[in-house]
Amino acid sequence: MSGRHHSQFRGRGLNFEELKHYQMGDDIRNLDWKVTLRTGQPHVRLYSEEKDRNVIILVDQGANMFFSSIDTMKSVVAAEVAALISWRVLREGDRIGLLIKNTTELAWSEPMRGQQHALHLLKTLSQSNQSLNVASQDHITFSDSLMTLAKRDLRQSTIIILSDFLTLNEDDISKLKNIQRSNDLLAIRISDPMEHLIPKQGTWVMGDGDFQFSLDRQQQISQVNQHLSATAADNAMKLNHLMARNNLPLVELSTDGHHLSQLKRAIGA
Repeated sequence: MSGRHHSQFRGRGLNFEELKHYQMGDDIRNLDWKVTLRTGQPHVRLYSEEKDRNVIILVDQGANMFFSSIDTMKSVVAAEVAALISWRVLREGDRIGLLIKNTTELAWSEPMRGQQHALHLLKTLSQSNQSLNVASQDHITFSDSLMTLAKRDLRQSTIIILSDFLTLNEDDISKLKNIQRSNDLLAIRISDPMEHLIPKQGTWVMGDGDFQFSLDRQQQISQVNQHLSATAADNAMKLNHLMARNNLPLVELSTDGHHLSQLKRAIGA
C-alpha cells in the first residue's frame, strides 16, 4: 500500500534513496548495472517504501472536561482540536479512528478513510460533547480508556490523546509506556488557569454536586494553590518524560480561546 509517510525500513518501493557498494546479503535484484560497469565495483540501488498510517485520537469528554474559567470549555477545546486533526489526517491520505471517553461509555470507531467516515466520527463526538452538563458524573475513568487502547493491540499507529490528565497516576503512565513501545504517542494536555492558581480576591464556593465548601481566608486559598501547583507540575513532569522518550513535545493547550493557534505553533504547522 502506497502512502505519503516514509517507513523506517528499506525495501523495493517506488522512491529511490541512494546507491551503495554491494555487500554480502544485499538483494542482487537491486544491482545497478550501469553504475557497476562504469565504476568496476558492484553497486545496489536502495529504495524507501511508504506506508499508510493509522491515526487514533482518544478524546476525553468526561465530566472533568466540562469546565472553564475564562473562555472555552475544556471539552470543546478537545472536540475542536480532534476535528482539526481528523481533517488534516484525511487530507494526507491516512486513516482516522476515534475513541471517545464520555461519562457512561467508551465509543470506539475503527480507522478508515473518507469524508463520510470523518463526518460520522465528528457527529458522534459532537453528541458526546453536547450531552455534558453541570450534573454529569463519570462512570468511566481515564484509566479505562487507556486499557481499551491497550487491548486493541495497535501496531505502527499514531495515537493522539486529548485530555486534561488530571487523574493521571503511575498505573496510567505504565499503560502509556506499553502503548508507546509499538506506536507513536502524542499527549495534548488541556488545562485552565484556575487549575493552577485560584485568585485570592473574593470568596470562592466550590462543590461537586453533593458537597460544597467555601474558601474565604487567604491562608486557605494559599494552601489550595500550593496543592494545585504541585499537582500540575507533577503531571507535566510525568508527561514530559514520557514524550521525551521519542523526542516529542508535550503539547499544552489552554481554555483561553486560542487553542487552535496554540496547536499549530506547537506542531510547527
